[in-house]
Amino acid sequence: MSKKDAQRAVVVMDEEEAIAAPAGKKATILEDLPGIGTVTAEKLRKAGYVDFEKIASASPYELEEVADLGLETAKKAIGAARDCLEMGYETADNILERRKSIRRITTGSKELDALIGGGVETMAITECYGKFSSGKSQIGFMVAVTAQKKIEEGGLGEDTNVLIIDTESTFRPERIMQIAKAQGMDEAKVLKNIHVAKAINSDHQIILVDKADEMIRKHNIKLIVVDSLTSHFRSDYVGRGALGERQQKLNKHVHQLQKLADQYNLAVYITNQVMDNPGLMFGDPTTPVGGHVLAHAATYRIYLRKGKEEKRIARLIDSPSMPEGECIFKVRAEGIGD
Repeated sequence: MSKKDAQRAVVVMDEEEAIAAPAGKKATILEDLPGIGTVTAEKLRKAGYVDFEKIASASPYELEEVADLGLETAKKAIGAARDCLEMGYETADNILERRKSIRRITTGSKELDALIGGGVETMAITECYGKFSSGKSQIGFMVAVTAQKKIEEGGLGEDTNVLIIDTESTFRPERIMQIAKAQGMDEAKVLKNIHVAKAINSDHQIILVDKADEMIRKHNIKLIVVDSLTSHFRSDYVGRGALGERQQKLNKHVHQLQKLADQYNLAVYITNQVMDNPGLMFGDPTTPVGGHVLAHAATYRIYLRKGKEEKRIARLIDSPSMPEGECIFKVRAEGIGD
C-alpha cells in the first residue's frame, strides 16, 4: 500500500468513526459535524477552516480537496454547519443593525470621501482604476496610514494592522513614512503595522488571499490592499483561449476577498489596470481590465484621471448607495488632499 493510499484509509476510518457519533448531539466543534473526525478536523484547521462559518460558506469540492473528504460526506458536513448557524432569510432591520458596525477610512480628501459615502468602507470592495500616474497606488498608501488613526479621526483604531499584496513592485515604505509624518503619526509604528507580501504570479496572489485568515486573526488586520488585482492575471493568461480560465480564477479570487471583508468586517481596496477599447469610435476609450466579473464584484468603482500638475479627477462609476459624480483631489508630498 502506498503512503497516499494509507492516508486515504486513515481518513475513511476517521469518517466512519465520526458518522457513528451519537445522534441528536448539538454540534459545537468541527469534530461534531457528520463525517468529520479528529484527523479530518485537524486537516481542515490547518487549511484555515477553523469554524462553522468557514465550513458553511465552503463548497464540497473545496473540502474534498483540502481534507480528502468524500464529496457526499463534505456535503453533509456543510449542511450540518449551516443548520448550526441557522443560515437563511432574515428581516431587513436585522441587516441594518449589523451594518451599524461598518466603519470608513478617510482618504485624506473630504471631496473624495464624500463621493464614496464617507471614505473606504469596511465589508466592501473599493476599486480604483485608471492609467499610470492617476493616483491609484497613492490612495492605497494613504488609506494604509489613515486606517491606523482613531475612529473619530477617520481611521479604524490605533491598533489596526494592514495587509498589502504588491503585484507591481510599487510598494515604497519611504512613502508610507512621508505620509505618516505629515499626519503627525509615529512613523515606526505605522510601518510595523503594515504587512506586505510580494506576489510573483497570479497563483501566488490567490494563495496569499486564501491563506490570509491566520494573518487577520493574529494581527487584527482591518484593511487589505491589492495593488494591482489584475496585473499578474493579464501576464499569466494571454490570448482569447485563456480568457475563460482567467475570468474563472479572477472571479473566485475577488469573491474570496469579499468573503474576508464580510467575515471580519474589514475594508478591501484594490487597484486595477486599464486598456484602450479599439472598437470605441467616440468618447473615452479607457476600459478597466477584468470585464464584467470585476465590474459586478466591486462595491465601489472609481475611475481616476490625471489633471494638471497635482490634480486628479475621480469619477464614481458604480455604487449601491451613492449617485454617480465627480470630484477633484490632489496628490501632494503629504499625501492625498483637497
